[in-house]
Amino acid sequence: MIPAGVKIFLAASPIDFRKGPDSLLALVRAAGSDPFSGSLYAFRAKRADRIKIVWWDGTGVCLYAKRLEKSQFIWPRVGPARIQLNHVQVLALLDGLDWKKVRVIGVKAPEIVG
Repeated sequence: MIPAGVKIFLAASPIDFRKGPDSLLALVRAAGSDPFSGSLYAFRAKRADRIKIVWWDGTGVCLYAKRLEKSQFIWPRVGPARIQLNHVQVLALLDGLDWKKVRVIGVKAPEIVG
């Protein structure tokens, strides 16, 4: 479960997937972000069927890795961009769904009728 309010960033350029958590955090720092902010940083391999996510949970560095067996993740165009995803979008991405179709629906706060 991803805690509410956590920022999630997706790197659009493929990386060398032999990199471990420390090397991934070094990439985050080289891009000008604080790797110890509690944000999640997601990376893709050249093959679109692999993802790694690295983050600092307050006690240590965590690494999540997943490979899809019969399909591919939906990735943005390859480039230098860093894309921020919301909680639901990253869950869709990890399930191999098209996260770009997930939109936040604005909900009006209820009003007191009196």
